[in-house]
Amino acid sequence: MNGKVTPPIKSERRQKRRLEPTIQSVDLHVGQQIRILRIQMRLSQSDLGKGIGLSYQQIQKYEIGRNRVSASMLYQMAKFFSVPAARFFEGIPEAVTGPSNEAARGVDDHIAYISTTEGRDLIARMLLLSPRVRKRVVSLVGALTQE
Repeated sequence: MNGKVTPPIKSERRQKRRLEPTIQSVDLHVGQQIRILRIQMRLSQSDLGKGIGLSYQQIQKYEIGRNRVSASMLYQMAKFFSVPAARFFEGIPEAVTGPSNEAARGVDDHIAYISTTEGRDLIARMLLLSPRVRKRVVSLVGALTQE
């Protein structure tokens, strides 16, 4: 041997390219969680980027799952949002983690709803009610959903 490394032949490179994933569901999930937290805090992608030293384009790529978020960046984001790093993995799809309970799967839907304008408005108005009236409203909504 002469110590030189021979480059892979074309067919090996093509095969390797085919094996490389485009968007992994974990990356997509983490990106969605970043977006949800950003929207809940009423921040633009630029605002978040400035807060952690990235461009809005990079934040956009993270949110759509195009780029993977490194562990150190995830830690920075967790500090910025004042949440535990594990928050980005809550409600991760069953296909990635295996079987999980129904409540865990519904967490993402709940968080996604409360990050909408309608969800925030509903919560703000509910908090204006007395605890007794809030309890009655919850009972009423529960009765309506059973129909």
